[in-house]
Amino acid sequence: MTQALAAAVSDTGRVLTQALIETAGRLQIGPSELKAIIGVSQPTASRLLNGAYQLVPGSKPFELAAHLVRLYRSLAAMVGGDDTLAGRWLRSANLTFENARPIDAIKRVDGLLHACEYLDAHRARV
Repeated sequence: MTQALAAAVSDTGRVLTQALIETAGRLQIGPSELKAIIGVSQPTASRLLNGAYQLVPGSKPFELAAHLVRLYRSLAAMVGGDDTLAGRWLRSANLTFENARPIDAIKRVDGLLHACEYLDAHRARV
C-alpha cells in the first residue's frame, strides 16, 4: 500500500468515526446500544465514543456505522434537524417495525437496513 493510499484509508476511518460520534451524541446512543448496532464490544464502543478508537475501513463495524450515520441524516432531514424529535422517533413504538421501537430494530443488521430504507422512502416524498 502506498503512503498516499494509507493516508486516504486513515482519513476515511477518521471521518466516519467523527460522524458516528456526532450521530450517537445527537441521538443519545450510548456504548451499550452502539455495541449492539455496529457489532463491537462494550469497551470498544466506549473508546470509540471517547475518540480513543477509530473505525477501520472495510470492516463490518465500519459498514454498519455508515448505515447508522445514513439513518441519522435521513431522519434529521425529515424532522428539520430537531434532534429531540429524531430521538423520540427512534424510541417510540412504530407499526412499521411490528410495533417495536426502531432503536431496538436497528440492533440487527436487517433492522438497520430496513430503517434506512424506510426513512429514505419517506424522505423522498417530502
